[in-house]
Amino acid sequence: MNPMRALRQYQKVNSHAQVSEASPHRLIQMLMEGGMERLAQAKGAMARGDIPQKCLLISKAIDIITGLRQGLDEEKAEDPATIQRLASLYDYMNTRLAQANVSSDPEIIDEVARLLITVKEGWDAIATQ
Repeated sequence: MNPMRALRQYQKVNSHAQVSEASPHRLIQMLMEGGMERLAQAKGAMARGDIPQKCLLISKAIDIITGLRQGLDEEKAEDPATIQRLASLYDYMNTRLAQANVSSDPEIIDEVARLLITVKEGWDAIATQ
């Protein structure tokens, strides 16, 4: 058996196990982590000049951020205005990623990564309360 194929299969099974056991809060953390990983990978593909891979990874990051946005629930929020601001931030991130994809600008990816890190830090702080 190909060792790389075995490793990918193990990672896939491990990921499925983590998702099935995770709390809703942890699932959001995992999405944010996945988004940041895709951004870092896209930036690497950009540096290598691998345009198809860059496009794929930016698209995956956009999908993740879209999923985070769709998961917002104003009805459960103590402050619906905060949810609206977060939704606008996610929309901004996706717009910027589309621009990064067209212009192959790694600085835009860095900007979005910083924003996502800031949101994740706030989300992580909620878990400790």
